[in-house]
Amino acid sequence: MVGTAEVHRAGKGELSGLVDADPITTEVVRHGLMSCAEQMKRTVIRTSFSPVIYETLDFAVAIYDDRMRMLAQAPTLPFFMGVLSMAVDAALESAGGADAVQPGDILLYNVPYETGSHPPDAALAMPIFSNDGQVRLGYAAIMAHWLDIGAKDPYCTDTVDVYQEGTKFPGVRLYQAGKPNEDVFKIIKANSRMPRMVVGDINAQIAALQMGARAVADLVERHGVQPFGQAVERMLDHGEMMVRDYISRIPNGRYVGQGMMDDNGVDDTPLPFEIAVEVEDTTVRLDFRNAPAAQPTPINAVLPATISCSRVALSMLAGGGEPPNEGHFRPIEVVTTPGSMFHPLPPSPCFLGWPVVQAFDVIFSALTQAMPGTAPAWSGGDILAMVWWGERERTGEAWIDGCPHPVGQGASGSADGANALMHSSESATRLTPVEVWETRNPWVVEKVELAQDSGGPGQFRGGVGLDVVIRATEDAWLTSVVERTRNGAPGVDGGGGARPNGVTLEYPDGTPRSLSKATRVHVPKGATVEVRTGGGGGHGPPAERDPEAVLDDLADGYISTSEAERCYPHALGRRD
Repeated sequence: MVGTAEVHRAGKGELSGLVDADPITTEVVRHGLMSCAEQMKRTVIRTSFSPVIYETLDFAVAIYDDRMRMLAQAPTLPFFMGVLSMAVDAALESAGGADAVQPGDILLYNVPYETGSHPPDAALAMPIFSNDGQVRLGYAAIMAHWLDIGAKDPYCTDTVDVYQEGTKFPGVRLYQAGKPNEDVFKIIKANSRMPRMVVGDINAQIAALQMGARAVADLVERHGVQPFGQAVERMLDHGEMMVRDYISRIPNGRYVGQGMMDDNGVDDTPLPFEIAVEVEDTTVRLDFRNAPAAQPTPINAVLPATISCSRVALSMLAGGGEPPNEGHFRPIEVVTTPGSMFHPLPPSPCFLGWPVVQAFDVIFSALTQAMPGTAPAWSGGDILAMVWWGERERTGEAWIDGCPHPVGQGASGSADGANALMHSSESATRLTPVEVWETRNPWVVEKVELAQDSGGPGQFRGGVGLDVVIRATEDAWLTSVVERTRNGAPGVDGGGGARPNGVTLEYPDGTPRSLSKATRVHVPKGATVEVRTGGGGGHGPPAERDPEAVLDDLADGYISTSEAERCYPHALGRRD
């Protein structure tokens, strides 16, 4: 059932006016907080068990003050950054409020309607107290992908309600006063196909929280509570002023971007949607109301995810290249309709939430209408998640692995799009190295190469995608979650479109099968899976591309001779 529209503030607080805080101390504190977050990140990488965490970086860490305002984060998965505060808020409320937690407590929360993701993305939060234990300073938080937490399959495209999507932990104490709650650990292990790996990754999260809490307490003690607090206010104010200054340069008005999901994962019907960007002086409102009703499939994007994509997309454009804090989010408002695809209500399934991935490009395209050249052309528009699992032939041991895949990025009005980078929602994550894949999993990686002619032509060329071919050396299962297989990235201002995403399973007898969203697909020994990631759209007419740039593209193999003849005939006369 669709309800009445709701308006959500994306950031907490407002301009404090404490601009007389010492600017040097403020910068020292800001970098000190970022160092604390970076220490947390490095702890996770060095101690986790799963490649999806220590190689792909499918996690995020952040530090919050006692008012649940984000102070610092370490670059990993940007999308998680926008949802962690909501997860920690929900965990505290479930645990009895901020005054109910004590030093050494660690809360576990993974209910998707508050975390903004599926249950395997579990959030852990730890209160930070001063070194004497008397003052609660804030919270250290981390969200990371657990390989399996009892869903119907390790990764799902066909769930019918949230109960099929994994075991939920609504703000339970994983640690209490510094001691582990063994009953909760028993429940976790009993509901996982990979208990040893999951518990190993949980312990990495715990170590990171403890590291972060100690580092922040030491930082506050070094500067003093009052100077530290003043520096925080100035730091947040600066982030807010940067974003408001950027917004003030956009003409007031309402600008609408159009998106189109391939389908809901079960039937074959495309799902169009709109996102309106409303600019009024120094405030921007993103309106998600013109969207389909919540689907009976897990494609739905829960409210925190919708807010997160708004935060991340705007801060990427307006944040001046700085790591964002809560101040960057204050000028942003989000409007949704409860019961819609961008704001589903329990028990709607929401394991995927893929519309918010495409929403980045839709928001960018709307802003381009307001200020041409403000944002890049469309990217490949997806993360092409592939999750594999099975049992090893020799030992019978269960294994699970997965990874997103990079796409071509859209060109801007002044530069070519980047080749084969992770989508903006996961821009700091990485493709797992082939050596790790082949060591840990029953695969042979037969190809990883940039895909010639996959980027959109233009005065500035769209980035090219990637071709990956994996051959199974043992029987396995696969869940494929791939969007934008029907429509490649369009160009802007006369630029050309790019190739769409695609996946093909070829059985040992040579029979091909196209995949997009499919759960528990049997991949027999000897079969191959080819992942073709889409390119980015071009910017400006191809006839205006610098001939030398065309010749460089030919030499580098980004385009073929036939592509050059078709799109850039003006440049071929310059070839030696």
